[in-house]
Amino acid sequence: MAKLYFRYGAMNSGKSTAVLQVAYNYEERSQQVLIAKPSIDTKGDAAVISRLGVDRRADFLITPTDNLRELVHEHTNDDLIIPGIKNLACLLIDEAQFLTREQVDQALELAVLDGIPVLCYGIRTDFLTNGFPGSLRLMELAHTLEELKTICRCGRKAMFNARKFDGEFIFEGDQVAIDGVEVTYESLCGVCYLNERG
Repeated sequence: MAKLYFRYGAMNSGKSTAVLQVAYNYEERSQQVLIAKPSIDTKGDAAVISRLGVDRRADFLITPTDNLRELVHEHTNDDLIIPGIKNLACLLIDEAQFLTREQVDQALELAVLDGIPVLCYGIRTDFLTNGFPGSLRLMELAHTLEELKTICRCGRKAMFNARKFDGEFIFEGDQVAIDGVEVTYESLCGVCYLNERG
């Protein structure tokens, strides 16, 4: 039976790099993969971008109203977007925290009912330590949970994503603010996060 996987970690833990590596490994063995990401992630437009400088265009973007299972079925039909993908080896989803709860349910259906392994990569919580809907549902449903680790500036394991605005830590605002010119993030351990929060 195919499984639903959730590989999560703080920012800078190599999640997007892992997506690209897994895709490469499958394709090196002549196996077909699809890469997707939620459209709310505007970094790189339709590309999955690793901080190491590697990137790859996603096969499709997922809007909040899309049915994930139907999207995958469309992309595996010979007459549609990616001809020839009848034997899909897996679906890789970057930034999976931005999926809706319903889309995570549909990812489970793809794995269990359609036999397509679904590997989701994302962060668990926002800059205020509140869970993202997609991540919370993945924690509830995934067959396999795997933490990807990174370190804090102090050397401890980082687990929180602190938001900075113009270089200063902030602890208010909308749940979603994509990395950019003014807004950045720093992965912190619990001690450093709580010290910055005051």
